[in-house]
Amino acid sequence: MAKILHIKASPRAGSLSTLAAEAYLAAHLAKHPGDTVETLDVFAAELPAFDGATLDAKYAVMSGQSHSPEQAAAWGAVVETIEHFKSFDAFVVSAPMWNFGVPYALKHYLDVIAQPGQTFGWTPEKGYFGLVLGKPVTLFSASGGDYRPGSGAEAVDFTTPYLEWIFKFFGFTDIRTVRVAPTAAAPEVVEAAKEAATKEARALAA
Repeated sequence: MAKILHIKASPRAGSLSTLAAEAYLAAHLAKHPGDTVETLDVFAAELPAFDGATLDAKYAVMSGQSHSPEQAAAWGAVVETIEHFKSFDAFVVSAPMWNFGVPYALKHYLDVIAQPGQTFGWTPEKGYFGLVLGKPVTLFSASGGDYRPGSGAEAVDFTTPYLEWIFKFFGFTDIRTVRVAPTAAAPEVVEAAKEAATKEARALAA
C-alpha cells in the first residue's frame, strides 16, 4: 500500500489541472484500492513564513552554526513540513501556469521544503545531490495558451521546466508530465484539451 500526496496548486473551482490530476488518481485507486491519497491545498495550508528567524536558521544550517531559541522554533516548523512531505511514497502535483510560472502559493511550499540536509545535500566533491530518492512524481500543468513542445512558444513556459527541475534537485528520477492546453480558447478547443489530458492521465495510471 502506497501513500500518495496530491499537491494541489489551484484555488479555482473547475481547474483543469486539478481535474486531470483527479482523473489520474481515480484511475490509480481503481487499480490499487489499497493505496491512499492526501490532498495538500497549498492555498489553504498554513505554511511557515520564510523570513526573519526562519531565514536566519537556514543560513545557520548552511554555515554549521547553532540555532538561537527563536531560530530553532522557526526551523522546527520547516522540518515538520518537510517530514510530512517525505512521509509519502508518491506524489502528484497539479498547477496552472500563472504569468508563465507557478502560482505563488506553490512556490512558497517548494521554497519551504527545499532545504539543505533535508531534501538536498552538498559536498565539495559531489556538488549538489538530492536526498528524496526512489519516489515517483506526476505533474499536471494547465495553461491558457499552448506552450507545449512544438508549439513555438515553449521557451516562455517556466512552469513545467521549473517543476521538473526542482523535483530532480530533490532526487526524483521518475518524473512524468501531463500538459493541459490551451485552456483559454474556444469551448470546443478547451474540451478537446481536457479530454486529451484526461485520456493521457488515465493511460499513465494504467
